[in-house]
Amino acid sequence: MSFVNALNQSIDVGGTPFVYRELGKKGGVPVVLLHHLTAVLDDWDPGVVDGLVAEHHVIAFDNRGVGASGGVTPASVEAMARDAVAFIRALRLSEVDLLGFSLGGFIAQVIAQDEPDLVRKIIIAGSGPAGGEGISNMGAVLQDAVAKAGASGKQPKHFLFFSQTANGQAAADAFLARLNERTADRDASISNETIGAQLAAIHAWGRGNPSRLSEIHHPVLVANGDDDVMAPTSNSFELARRLPNAQLSIFPDASHGGIFQYYPVFVQQALDFLR
Repeated sequence: MSFVNALNQSIDVGGTPFVYRELGKKGGVPVVLLHHLTAVLDDWDPGVVDGLVAEHHVIAFDNRGVGASGGVTPASVEAMARDAVAFIRALRLSEVDLLGFSLGGFIAQVIAQDEPDLVRKIIIAGSGPAGGEGISNMGAVLQDAVAKAGASGKQPKHFLFFSQTANGQAAADAFLARLNERTADRDASISNETIGAQLAAIHAWGRGNPSRLSEIHHPVLVANGDDDVMAPTSNSFELARRLPNAQLSIFPDASHGGIFQYYPVFVQQALDFLR
């Protein structure tokens, strides 16, 4: 079983259906995936998910209002974190590892601060602390990439997630091909209302205060590309500096999606870290 053909499942979370997919052998501490702005289940790289499944029970889900999940997406990272915790508790999980990418990395920080006993280890990729440099500009960067994609016949992720070098763009093509391998039972697409709420949450996070990061004593792996255009790479260095128990991995010639560009290396780093 691969992420490409994992079953769509649904669970009631306080009266709202949350859609998820899970893979891997149950038992041990599961890895819960927290996703990026505009993303649904089909935006997770099967290369990353299947790599983690080699050693872990992995759960990907659509948070409130996202994709095929019900409800209305809240406009704050803190509320998104509460919803994620409610989903984890609905699955009757007492301890999880978190992999938060971009917006998901913001959510992972809040979960670790508010529910420290629920979390064992954290991976934060392509993300940054509250109040981080350039994070409030994410919406403008997204808009610019959508315009460039329209003009060039490419996908916005070519511009947002990957470097503009030949290597970066070849990796973008390979990544998008992996995302398109699933042909049946794809997730519902993201709504404009959800994107608006996510952008409002990101904008507020970009004006927030990172002082509570010192409370996170969990082991954290911080990963990014060396030239992230969405959450500037300086934010990853700042996370690693502020978190009491962090290690940092920076991928060369890579942007926001460095973990997808170098997914075999990232998966190995993640497996080593989670052990």
